[in-house]
Amino acid sequence: MSSSSKITETIRLKPIDVPLGEIDSTSVDKLIGLDAFSGLDPEFRKSKTFRKILEKDTRLVTYQDGDLILRRGDWGNSAFFVVLGTVHVEIEAEGVFPHALLGRREVKRKNLFQAIAQWWSNCRVPEYRDVATYGPGSGTRQRYSGDNTRIYLQDVPAILDRYRTISLGEGELFGELAALGRTRRTATVFAQGSVQLLEMRWQGLRDLMRRDTGFRKQIDESFRSNALRAFLASCPVFSHLAEDQESLSEVIKGAKLDTYGEYDKVGTFRELAEEGTRTNLANEPIIAAEGDYPNGIVMIRNGLARVSRRHHNGHMTVCYLCPGQVFGYDEIAEGHATNEPVPLKHSLRAIGFISLVTIPTPLVEKHFVENQPSKSAARQNARTSTQGPMLQSHHITEDFLEFLIQERVVNGTQTMLIDLDRCTRCDDCVKACATAHDNDPRFVRQGPIHQQVMVANACMHCQDPVCMIECPTGAISRHEKEGVVQINDRTCIGCSTCSKNCPYEAIRMVEIREQDGSLIRDSTTKLPIIKATKCDLCVDQLGGPACQRACPHDALVRMDMSEIDELADWQNR
Repeated sequence: MSSSSKITETIRLKPIDVPLGEIDSTSVDKLIGLDAFSGLDPEFRKSKTFRKILEKDTRLVTYQDGDLILRRGDWGNSAFFVVLGTVHVEIEAEGVFPHALLGRREVKRKNLFQAIAQWWSNCRVPEYRDVATYGPGSGTRQRYSGDNTRIYLQDVPAILDRYRTISLGEGELFGELAALGRTRRTATVFAQGSVQLLEMRWQGLRDLMRRDTGFRKQIDESFRSNALRAFLASCPVFSHLAEDQESLSEVIKGAKLDTYGEYDKVGTFRELAEEGTRTNLANEPIIAAEGDYPNGIVMIRNGLARVSRRHHNGHMTVCYLCPGQVFGYDEIAEGHATNEPVPLKHSLRAIGFISLVTIPTPLVEKHFVENQPSKSAARQNARTSTQGPMLQSHHITEDFLEFLIQERVVNGTQTMLIDLDRCTRCDDCVKACATAHDNDPRFVRQGPIHQQVMVANACMHCQDPVCMIECPTGAISRHEKEGVVQINDRTCIGCSTCSKNCPYEAIRMVEIREQDGSLIRDSTTKLPIIKATKCDLCVDQLGGPACQRACPHDALVRMDMSEIDELADWQNR
């Protein structure tokens, strides 16, 4: 590993020790007096602690007219205060801005003839690119300023006339909910005229919330009023309330927001999970304990939680819960049916930092238990802790479950699993992948193995795609309808941020070539141009992922790891 890559890895793993940017004391003095911080406790505002937060966790960023600051659907870990100028936030329904306008790849599915023609029309040169497609005619505008590359909107007045937006001026805050929850951005934000912003990463926001109750209340109320409705409406267990705004408002008003774990704790998910196993879960804060009576259903807002039960002198992991899943529904439903309270059958613990939304039992009984068509439907919608007995009945062993959690493949919506007892190493899956991608395979048939099951080194299209954080041009994004995490080759600048952020080494950086095999070089530096590549689930192909369709022995499957029944059925064929 080179010295530069070592430095990058250190920054990525220990961000709390590295300043976000260089900011001088004069600028800090001015920032302390911003209207954005007028609501803070006056004594805290004068303190060295507040000054240290500004010095370590913020930076001043300048945007030009039309520059995209945030894109709807991107993942983020920082918020922004408007220091000078005005920004606009689009408020239309999802998908209103064309993909090309945002620098994203547009999916164009091949027809039958194009799919067949790939067998003889694919280029024989590795990583060939037609540089003509990178020009202005691509529909995307890029602006270069020093080391920064940004996508921008060319005609801001026309954009404002065509789309509904709201403006934010000096002192206003945006992007805080996605930063704290590490969830996707809910709106696209762009600059009007020259704009200066104070960017604050989530560590700084956390410290402000921790030390100033007023600021914390402001953030929580912002989530409750702006994001909680959409968060609840997107979850299956609340789907029947989508048309009943009065009931949904009652649920939102009664919801309780909580956090568990330590933001400061540094470590990968695998390291945290392994530490929990070694210490018999002693280091994982308990959210709800087995044997206690539920106060309500607990919904995961962000992070991951472990569901366990007592086993001999310790605890056995039963399953995991991801964002949007809930815990405690079955016990409340059973108690409501029998008029006798039913204790929790499992415990819920936080792995790392986690934020939760709790819906009190009376509201659950009023709006969910009594309105669900059947208990089986409720169980399917809620995805509750009853997944534990389901796992046991399908003979998914504890060690296999621990393997999936420790490798963090539970995060995948399209995890590639290979049954090595059936696999003959024919490589038909890799060849099919190459055929679908101009003779350049987008995955490697290798990866961690547990007994006869391999988790192949291919993009899993995670529920929490950290690869998307910090991409300067938004070239890597999740398709709103298909759910595929994909890379726009035209706007990728080869910065390697996505590759370094991916914990599975599923994104490769490649040197691109002309049709004659020569490297395509930057006209200024003369260095080879590098692009990021990864599995895109053959989103433009007929029939879906070519790797799975090509396997002659039914050894390979793309699996949503939250579908416990399907995973169990596949493993126990």
